[in-house]
Amino acid sequence: MPDIPDPSTPDPTPTVPAPLLAVVPDELAELAETTAGEARAFLEVVTEVATGRMDETALSVLLLAVSQTLVTGARLGAVADVVPTRRFEPDAGPDPDVDPVRAGLANVMEGLDDYADVVDPLTNAKLVRGALSDDLASVAADLVHGLRHYERGDTTEALWWWQFSYLSSWGLRATAALRVVQSLLGHLRLDVDSETVADAEFDALNSL
Repeated sequence: MPDIPDPSTPDPTPTVPAPLLAVVPDELAELAETTAGEARAFLEVVTEVATGRMDETALSVLLLAVSQTLVTGARLGAVADVVPTRRFEPDAGPDPDVDPVRAGLANVMEGLDDYADVVDPLTNAKLVRGALSDDLASVAADLVHGLRHYERGDTTEALWWWQFSYLSSWGLRATAALRVVQSLLGHLRLDVDSETVADAEFDALNSL
């Protein structure tokens, strides 16, 4: 009979992190296609919101768009590192200017744009100013940069960029933006005075 290890004795075997998901070339092509589609969808949403034409639906649409983009980013973060064949990033041409979108979002979110953020929840909990418009524009800039490579047919370079920038920048900014949008919606829907709630309940009961 094998010896039963004493649970009070530390296991000398070091903990090895679970390996990242390995993907084959066909799966990489599918991942790139999916990411490109989600990137385009996100860009369309933030551009439309920045026009100011969406009124009270803007936060709900942003909640869906940012959440879906983070699902796409999670797929990128879960797979093994994509390594491009070249040691330099090829020039994909100038990226579209996202500053007008940033300014439009800031105008739409006036009075709600600024929030308190932390530099890094693990290494530096110092509070700093955050801005929802900056976050959304930053995500858009990173996504559109990868999209330029993808549209030139450079799938590996596009995936490398999307994956790298997800882990280093746009994933963090999208996560912050999602929390802010979710918080805004929560306050708008839940911070209601009791008289308003009572009137709504009365109207609902009398409509049955």
